[in-house]
Amino acid sequence: MTDAKDQIQETVTSNDVVLYMKGTKEMPQCGFSSRVAGVLNYIGVDYQDINVLTDENIRQGIKDYSDWPTVPQLYVKGEFVGGCDIVTEMALSGELDTLFSDNGVDFNQEAADKIRDANN
Repeated sequence: MTDAKDQIQETVTSNDVVLYMKGTKEMPQCGFSSRVAGVLNYIGVDYQDINVLTDENIRQGIKDYSDWPTVPQLYVKGEFVGGCDIVTEMALSGELDTLFSDNGVDFNQEAADKIRDANN
């Protein structure tokens, strides 16, 4: 599992935003991955998507790496943010905007505001 851990470490530290997910950002393969990718896509975040369905070592390795049992998993600047429920809550509260702003990650503020407006 060391190879998977090293690969994951390299990926999350060499990309500003990484989403480990089932499927791809263009074609998510589960509802939870679709929700997180949908938020990131809608607000225009440039992120690296990693499809855990194509590599069993990465699929298990990411769970071990974060000590988090489920996918999707979002990382910003090498730090684990959370899964679908956490990212959804952060998008609705504005915390996701703050996280991206504080870390110099470009996103569309107007689109982020629209997500909140649509859910109030």
